[in-house]
Amino acid sequence: MRWLITGAAGMLGRDTVGELARRGAEVTGLDRAALDLTRPDAVEAALAAHRPDLVVNCAAYTAVDAAETDEATALRVNGDGPRHLARACAATGARLVHVSTDYVFPGDARSPYPEDHPTGPRTAYGRTKLAGERAVLTELPGASAVVRTAWLYGVHGRSFVRAMIGLEAERRTVDVVDDQYGQPTWSADVAARIADLGPLVGHGASGVFHATSRGVTTWYDLAREVFTRLGADPGRVRPVASAAFPRPAPRPAYSALGHGRWRGAGLPPTRPWRTALHEALPLIREESARETP
Repeated sequence: MRWLITGAAGMLGRDTVGELARRGAEVTGLDRAALDLTRPDAVEAALAAHRPDLVVNCAAYTAVDAAETDEATALRVNGDGPRHLARACAATGARLVHVSTDYVFPGDARSPYPEDHPTGPRTAYGRTKLAGERAVLTELPGASAVVRTAWLYGVHGRSFVRAMIGLEAERRTVDVVDDQYGQPTWSADVAARIADLGPLVGHGASGVFHATSRGVTTWYDLAREVFTRLGADPGRVRPVASAAFPRPAPRPAYSALGHGRWRGAGLPPTRPWRTALHEALPLIREESARETP
């Protein structure tokens, strides 16, 4: 089975390429310089050259605030790009796993959003990602899956967890919002779930899946957990309201996702967020220290 990963230089893309390589899969990773998803001719050429059986789209415009004033650019990447991929996959017989986000929901729930919950994005970023989901599922029905994730952190790239590691060493106290709820999720866990799901797409599995860690917490409690794991006093993390950090794009107050469809695909539920963080944190610290001059 030949895999092609787009957005391969990003946090999730790197982990997905690495996970598949560890499993002995034949995998090719293409970054933005190697494949511009906004150009249908480039997408067609890439699939013709690599002839993948399965494509995983990790490429995205993720500048949530910038999208508020440049939605057209975000839509070209997040909406048109997946459509070009889906059409090229349909033409070559490839299957497609497309990565999406919790931002397709309004963020006002009180319990985890199930996969079939009505969407209702409140940001430009969310609208463009929803456009990509719909394009994939429309252009490639039965041979595609949308994998939504949220609150990602990883060994590579910027993330909240990595920022807290740095701030613990630099500041006496840190203010963190305590009125936004979600599921901290290690990108390596999402990569593993994509690797599990991929072979099933088009063979009994299609549609929407949610790939986030189990459990729900706030950014404030996540920061306290990071400090505790670092051997630091969690009391140095101070709770504040979201209003203390105004942003052009509103952040969801509640963005936890339900995981009901995994059992139907014969796959186990995702692990708790604290368990994943405990394993990931030493690796993130090591990589952060390596990159610091």
